[in-house]
Amino acid sequence: MAATSFSPATPVRSIFQNPPKTTLFLPESFYGVKRSSISASASYVTLKLSRTLTLSAKPILSHRRMGIVRAATMEEIEAEKKAIEKDVRNRMEKTIENVRSNFNSIRTGRSNPSMLDKIEVEYYGAPASLKSIAQISAPDGSSLLVQPYDKSSLKAIEKAIVSSDLGMTPNNDGEVIRLSIPQLTSDRRKELSKVVSKQTEEGKVALRNIRRDALKAYEKLEKEKSFQKIM
Repeated sequence: MAATSFSPATPVRSIFQNPPKTTLFLPESFYGVKRSSISASASYVTLKLSRTLTLSAKPILSHRRMGIVRAATMEEIEAEKKAIEKDVRNRMEKTIENVRSNFNSIRTGRSNPSMLDKIEVEYYGAPASLKSIAQISAPDGSSLLVQPYDKSSLKAIEKAIVSSDLGMTPNNDGEVIRLSIPQLTSDRRKELSKVVSKQTEEGKVALRNIRRDALKAYEKLEKEKSFQKIM
C-alpha cells in the first residue's frame, strides 16, 4: 500500500471508488515534515493533517486539522470531464465567431451587409443593433441600402452611421438610407492590414487561454483520480 501527503493549506477532494475502511500514516523524521492520515468508509473520507516540528528526539505536534470530505464517484468524474469539454467547445466557437464578425465588419471596397453589423442605434432611449431594426441589402457591389422597419428611426440610424468608423456618408431620402462604398486608398489598405493582424492575434491568444484553462482542469482531474492508486 502506498501513501501520500496533503497540504493543510490546500483544499483536498479525495477520489475513491467504493473506498475500503483503512487508515494511512506517513513517518515523521525531518524538520517541517507533515504527517497525514486518512480513514475511509462508504463514500466519505476522514482526513487528518498534522504539522510536526522536530526539536528533539520526539516530534512536537504544532498544528492539526481534521475534516470530512465526500469522495467523488467515477461517474461524477466523467460528468465533470464532459462539462469541461462542452465549456471549451462553446468558448472556442464564440471566439471564432467574434473574430469572423470583426472581419466581416471591415470595409474592403465591396458592399457587404455585414459591414454594418457593429452599428448600434439609439432607439427609443435604448441601444439596438441596426440589423435588428432595419433590413440591410447590397443592390450592387458598391452600395448598401438600409430600409428601417420604423421610418421614425431614420435620423437615429443616419447619426449612428456617421458616428461610426466606416468612413461612409449616408444619403437619407426620407424613406431609405443609401450608402456608397468608396474605393480603398493605399493608406487605408495598410491601416486595415494592421487591424486584421491585431484581431487575428487577439483571437489566437483567446484560443490559447481557453486551451490552457482546459488542460489545467484535466490535470486536476487526473491528479484526483490518481488517489485511487493508494488504496
